[in-house]
Order: sequence, then structure tokens, then C-alpha cells
Amino acid sequence: MGDALSRKPYQRKVYWNAPTLTWWERVYLFEIMRGLGITGGVFLRNMWRWMTGRKGALTTYYPEETRADYAAGNRGKHILTQRPDGRPQCIACNMCATVCPAQVIEIDAAFDPEDTAHPKSPSRFEIDYSRCIFCGLCVEACPEDAIRMVKEVPELPSMDRDHMWLKMDELLTWKPQRDVAKPYPPKAGGSA
Repeated sequence: MGDALSRKPYQRKVYWNAPTLTWWERVYLFEIMRGLGITGGVFLRNMWRWMTGRKGALTTYYPEETRADYAAGNRGKHILTQRPDGRPQCIACNMCATVCPAQVIEIDAAFDPEDTAHPKSPSRFEIDYSRCIFCGLCVEACPEDAIRMVKEVPELPSMDRDHMWLKMDELLTWKPQRDVAKPYPPKAGGSA
């Protein structure tokens, strides 16, 4: 017990580049007044714009408007592109599921012997949006341009996690896209 009392209290290490405050900064009152001046100026400027009928500086009325400073490659909701006959462009290669860092994509493959060009297609394609990090790696990894991300944000808030799974029917029918990079030949028995 005596050994614990005789120890020196912990002293933090002093670094050579530790910041030092000037006397002006140590008073704090001047810095508080400067901060209030900046905040008050922004508030009064936006209030004046609102009173004169102009839109405020930072308000964007989503979803009617999108922010102008969003990047052109902004990622949002996933979609599956369609073949000319309406089936998914996906060939169930599982590249998107393999490269996904959050492991949220689940694909079950089906076999169609009548389709000679690509007999493999997904029977189930689901994305768990409760864990998706919207990184876009699935889009980059797809060799068939089958999965894309559009700028619209999905309706994520839900009280039930089962509602946050995007299934293949929603991925195909929500804003369907058919402008694929590689057009598929028609089925052997089908008409062109």
C-alpha cells in the first residue's frame, strides 16, 4: 500500500510541436465574439433572403431538387438491366457478391438450356440494404453491365429489416433500363 502512495502521478509527454496559445487566444472572450459574429452574419444573411422571397443559401427541397454540388458519379439505388425479352442481363457469375465488402448480395443461379448464348441466369437476386455501404464495387465488378446504381436514394427507413431487402422483381422493374453494353442474341427458338 505504501508503494502505491509513493509513486509519482502520471505526467503527459510534452511534444516539441505542441500548439501554444497567444494571450489573445487565452482570453477566449475575443474568440467567442468572433464566432458569434460569423454565425450571426450567416443567420442574418439567410433571414434576409427568406424575408425578401429568395431561397436560402443551403436549403435544397429534396426530392424535387437535388444539390448542385453532388458528384456526377453519385451512387444511389441498385437496379438490374434487362435483356430485350425482359429477363435480367445478369448471368449469375457471382462477381458482385464476391467483391462486395459488406457481403450483402445473394444470388441463386438457374439454368436455361434453350438460351445458347448465356444459359445461366439468376433465379434469386437480393440485396440487403440494412448493411449495404453503397461503395459501387458491385457495379465495377460486373462483366455484363447487369447491375447499376442510379442517383435516386432508396426508401431506407423501416421498422422491419425484411422490408430492407431488395428483391429481383424490384431491381428489374424500378426504372427499368435496357441500354446494355452488349446486346444479347435472341433465343434459338424465339423470333428476332
